[in-house]
Amino acid sequence: MRAYLFILVVSALVAYLLTPMVKRVAERGKIFSPLRDRDVHSVPTPRLGGVAMFGGLLSGLIFASQMPFLNRIFVELGPIIGIAGAAGLLCLLGVIDDIWDLHWMAKLAGQALAAGFMAIKGVALLSIPFGGVIIGSPRMSIIVTVLVVLVTINAVNFVDGLDGLAAGVVAIGGSAFFIYSYWLARDASPESYANLASLIIAILVGACLGFLPHNFNPARIFMGDSGSMLIGLLLAASTIRVTGQVDPALIGQERAFATFMPIILPVAVMFLPLLDLGLAVVRRLRAGQSPFSADAKHLHHRMLRLGHSHARAVLILYTWTALIAFGSVLLLFKGWLFSACVIGGLAAITLIFTFYPLRMRQKAREEIS
Repeated sequence: MRAYLFILVVSALVAYLLTPMVKRVAERGKIFSPLRDRDVHSVPTPRLGGVAMFGGLLSGLIFASQMPFLNRIFVELGPIIGIAGAAGLLCLLGVIDDIWDLHWMAKLAGQALAAGFMAIKGVALLSIPFGGVIIGSPRMSIIVTVLVVLVTINAVNFVDGLDGLAAGVVAIGGSAFFIYSYWLARDASPESYANLASLIIAILVGACLGFLPHNFNPARIFMGDSGSMLIGLLLAASTIRVTGQVDPALIGQERAFATFMPIILPVAVMFLPLLDLGLAVVRRLRAGQSPFSADAKHLHHRMLRLGHSHARAVLILYTWTALIAFGSVLLLFKGWLFSACVIGGLAAITLIFTFYPLRMRQKAREEIS
């Protein structure tokens, strides 16, 4: 655990220190986020923050390769090269998009190319831990992997609409996923439990935490597509690596629930981004628009229309993410009844805070009438 925490801190420090440098480059290059009707910021803000987060990724991998506990992960370099190469490709694609605003089809093609490269290098879904389904065809394995990565990347991209929202949501969800991947690796292989999934998710959480002080409301820099696509890829890579590296069937029957966690937990971690993505696709298709067309009807926009301030809306969405992600992990260690009581109680409190502005409006109308 200490090795992973050290790598998390290294990644966070590098991302934190690089972000002001990237901000100055973006300001000198006049690479600002434009002011559009659907945006909530009121002043031009530099982007390219993903470049600093990519620096956190590279530094984390370099330091990890020199640590005795973690360097065994680097014996097989294919997956490392696949993740780092795909991350670099997406970061570059994001930088180009942040500068020249690429067409959505060009971005989608680049995302598929990066995901395919990562899959070819060994970070691919080989099985689905539900009913023992094995993906027998290498071609089908690559296709399924690319689809999973594309959904995750664009879900994170969709939720990146308020200062600090995407970085915070991924950091919170990633922390929950790290607990699961670390526990699963120790339970399945207690003598050698260093694994790539836990390393990547630790680096991801560190990069998000290092960037967040610069990005929380009022944001001094945005991560841009170079950041949202990068953290979406890393989240997908760690999820895929857990599914393919540790066979849940090896875990004792008394923990049989863990066999479903490789499916449940990624969905729980990404619940808000996936929900936002699904609602946006349905909404736009019903309106006869492209699923990738932009609008101002995302979950974070709805939170603002409820009457929440920018910062409070972000904190409430953080709370929902933590509740769903850590609530799923809680099911591993506590019984269903205890977990349901804790999750239900916290959900009720969060619901009250979420819809509190509606009650205040109703009360104000009653006083006026």
